[in-house]
Amino acid sequence: MDEILLTEINAGVATVTLNRPKQMNALTAELRHRFGQALEALGADDSVAAVIITGAGEKAFTAGVDLKEMETAPLAPEELGPDSPVNRAFRELGKPTIAAVNGFAITGGMELAINCDILVASTNARFADTHARVGIVPGWGMSQILPRLIGPVRARYMSYTGNFVDAATARDWGLVLDVLAPADLLPYCRKLAAEIASCDRATLADVRRAINGGLETTLEAGLALEGRLSQAATVRLDRGRFAATREAVMSRGKDQSA
Repeated sequence: MDEILLTEINAGVATVTLNRPKQMNALTAELRHRFGQALEALGADDSVAAVIITGAGEKAFTAGVDLKEMETAPLAPEELGPDSPVNRAFRELGKPTIAAVNGFAITGGMELAINCDILVASTNARFADTHARVGIVPGWGMSQILPRLIGPVRARYMSYTGNFVDAATARDWGLVLDVLAPADLLPYCRKLAAEIASCDRATLADVRRAINGGLETTLEAGLALEGRLSQAATVRLDRGRFAATREAVMSRGKDQSA
């Protein structure tokens, strides 16, 4: 029997692949459980700096919760909300995540994608929130995260209609960073993840905490959070390494501007 979840780690970058391509990588109870376990293990693995999440094949990232299974084994209340295993897995991972959206990202599958820090799409990607059509209220963050990413009017359009949004529109709306040919998607995401992994780990974690924490509160509270993190980082700064770090940053800047 095929493994339903694949995890690969290379040079500080983990790639987690939902592996049910014939079922559009739909999230069975077992796959949801395995996914949470995988993120927990990666969070505890100090060798991992960034995590890519994708789906097997070119048809679907994930179609969301397996609706066929739902007919006999519906989601339990404890699987929904901020303390659900899915939300908790993302929250406790504590490392930058990239969604490599290779195809359809529907309802719970789209929620899985938007819980990631950065979304990148292939030209095959299609996004839809069909919660209202199937009779389920979002429980993994759709109603709160999506408006923050694309604005409330566009989020209402998606959630009220269930209509699909293609990759190019998703990029125009700011939902995804870029759109690539299917064959180029994972190489692009792995290069991006490697660039993230090359940063100072402690500082990267603080910057991520500042951005995500600020999005959850007011500007005033967000600035206060940034200030506390900045002050603590200044105290721990290794001045002996700073000159070498400065040279590396300047050299990288020259290379990228050439």
